[in-house]
Amino acid sequence: MTKLDTLSEKFRLDNITKNPYNDKNNYSSLSANALSDGDEKGKGDNNGRIGSTSDILNRTSNLTKNTFNENNQYNTLNSRALADNDEHGKGQKDTNVAVGSQTDIKSRNELLAKNTYGRNKGYNSLNPNALSDKDDKGKGENNGNVGSFTDIKSRNELLGKNPYNSENGYSLTSKNALSDGDEKGKGQLGPDGTIGSKTDILKRIENTGKNEYNSKKEYNRSPKV
Repeated sequence: MTKLDTLSEKFRLDNITKNPYNDKNNYSSLSANALSDGDEKGKGDNNGRIGSTSDILNRTSNLTKNTFNENNQYNTLNSRALADNDEHGKGQKDTNVAVGSQTDIKSRNELLAKNTYGRNKGYNSLNPNALSDKDDKGKGENNGNVGSFTDIKSRNELLGKNPYNSENGYSLTSKNALSDGDEKGKGQLGPDGTIGSKTDILKRIENTGKNEYNSKKEYNRSPKV
């Protein structure tokens, strides 16, 4: 045996002596230290007992705080699950009974009291407050009117500033669309008419005067000698 083998065997024996389990005393689900028998080691089921001592004490403490047990189970029929005017249950108890805790029901009733609409007066497209009838609530079309009172007022003010309307529409033939010597129109007036506003035309003439090339003297890449 080499020196390495000797040292290895020594270390193995030293570690084995620290382990309480061996060939004659195997650790398994039946070992005392694997079963719940009143100490901190074993936690396995032992005749209905599960967990270490600390586990069992904590479980017992938690169960005493819990109001629900085998004889009083928590489910949809439990009083703590139903809306019966306390803060615990919120489920509907009967067909005509409200849903929610006492606080929920109180808050709902307060909000419903502020709401002008209800089962007998529903809000829909035919409700006065949905139609444009010269107030600031409704905006839906009503005999040709669309928008709230403020909307219609603002629209009329803007239309008053606009020189164009259904009788005087803006188009290619409108005076303010044609180049007729003012600053508004820029479209060509007739086959031989000018193009652009008054400023555009003056600027074009000024730039053309500076350009030595024109219809009589064209610029090309291969000038004739």
